[in-house]
Amino acid sequence: MTEQTPEMKQGRMKEFMQLLPLTLEVAGLAKCHPERSFTPDQMDARLTSIRIAFKMSRMLLKDIADNGV
Repeated sequence: MTEQTPEMKQGRMKEFMQLLPLTLEVAGLAKCHPERSFTPDQMDARLTSIRIAFKMSRMLLKDIADNGV
């Protein structure tokens, strides 16, 4: 496995930030009530949802690039 260069890492972060609005919509997570915070288990579940939604968002964009809308 090749080691990632700082440029590769920066590119992946830029891609993530560009896809973040779509990712959060795909994840469909509810907003937190202002007076309460999530438990660690709830946060972990939400992070898992975001990871899966990010992968799905990337797949969608690749599909659009390859096949059009």
